[in-house]
Amino acid sequence: MPDATGLELLAQDLREADAESVLDTLHFRDRGTLIVHPPAIRATLLRLRAKGYRALMSVHGVDYYPEEPRLGVHYELLDMSALDRLTVKLRVHTDAPVVESVTPDWPTADHQEREVYDMFGVVFEGHHDLRRILMPEDYEGHPQRRDFPVGGEPILFTFNEAQGTAYTQ
Repeated sequence: MPDATGLELLAQDLREADAESVLDTLHFRDRGTLIVHPPAIRATLLRLRAKGYRALMSVHGVDYYPEEPRLGVHYELLDMSALDRLTVKLRVHTDAPVVESVTPDWPTADHQEREVYDMFGVVFEGHHDLRRILMPEDYEGHPQRRDFPVGGEPILFTFNEAQGTAYTQ
């Protein structure tokens, strides 16, 4: 993990390339985190790749309800030669949850972006096949959002269909 000074130097390098790319840095429990302006995510990740972070290990969705901007996307990068991890975070509002897709540069993000789209409703602009991956295509809503209603959906048990008790109460 980059130490606090190394993280600030990395952020300074990124800001020199694009002044609005890095909004903030966070060094907590020996983990380095860059908070990035959403429109700059793809360019920022490419600059980090040039600095040695060549492996995109994961992409995660987060709901910061009730804070705004509410929806977050986290990218976990790894520099395998230095055994160095870096988290890159961004946040978008629920009324415009659009982020540029990084799949053209990081093919491993393909299904992970689809999962974030399916569970949280973040739209990855430029994704070649953005559709639901876990929920049915006709499913309404995004079940990992914190304001999503818990329970209440009946479960179909077809073996009880003849008795008229095919659904749970």
